[in-house]
Amino acid sequence: MIKKAVLPVAGLGTRCLPASKAIPKEMITIVDKPVIQYVVEEAVAAGIKEIVLVTHSSKSAIENHFDKNFELEAMLEAKGKDELLAEVRNIVPEDVSIIAVRQPVALGLGHAVLCAQAVIGDDPFAVLLPDVLVDAGELPQNDLAGMIEAYDKSGQAQIMVENVPQDMTHKYGIVALEGEAPAPGDSAPLTGMVEKPKVEEAPSSLAVIGRYLLPAAIFPLLAETKPGAGNEIQLTDALETLRQQQGAEAYRMRGNTYDCGHQLGYLEATLALAKRHPQHGEGFRSLLGHYANEG
Repeated sequence: MIKKAVLPVAGLGTRCLPASKAIPKEMITIVDKPVIQYVVEEAVAAGIKEIVLVTHSSKSAIENHFDKNFELEAMLEAKGKDELLAEVRNIVPEDVSIIAVRQPVALGLGHAVLCAQAVIGDDPFAVLLPDVLVDAGELPQNDLAGMIEAYDKSGQAQIMVENVPQDMTHKYGIVALEGEAPAPGDSAPLTGMVEKPKVEEAPSSLAVIGRYLLPAAIFPLLAETKPGAGNEIQLTDALETLRQQQGAEAYRMRGNTYDCGHQLGYLEATLALAKRHPQHGEGFRSLLGHYANEG
């Protein structure tokens, strides 16, 4: 069972400016929690026990969010604000460790993953990109847990994909498959990946969405990978080498995704999650009705 996850959070979030000018983009709030907390909760729900944040000197707010704040907790306790106190204390379960390592230079996603090697060691691990929220909705288990089951079954790297409209394939990394597209919740062998292909040249309509399960064998491949697009070490390049050597599979997700790397993605995530929020959902749905009637 995979118990470790890497979350690359060192990027400066230029797509989210000006909101990300003074705070990390991962700390922008969706309803009542920062986006990074949703991603950590996704990992924890899938059984992850060690979370490695690959971070930057300007991102200390993320580490602080998952650390204890004794002064705040003492104040909430003294004022009898027990519900808030419980929320603050239980952001991360006691049996889950949050570990931070630095990416000293922005050399790409592949380099960020490589920065976690000393903590991950020889274990297989997950990579979760915090730009994307993967929402399980009412599913009995989330897609990351499904990916872990697929990895345990095949022993091959898993790359989460979702179906996108054929005329939108030019905006995504698209996978090529050995056979038919897998059903949601299943995996299929990969024959390659194409970054933002022309619509007429796309090998499928399944797009990579920022969740990976990888063996430790990826680390020496990343160390040998030469800079590619943008003069950065690309995880995709190392994944292609891994696929050729050991095989890899595409896991087709069942839930929904929200791209929080830009403003409309944040708004969509807020709409989706606020509507079913246990405290604010009813009031939010009422607000939606009010503004819909105005239109």
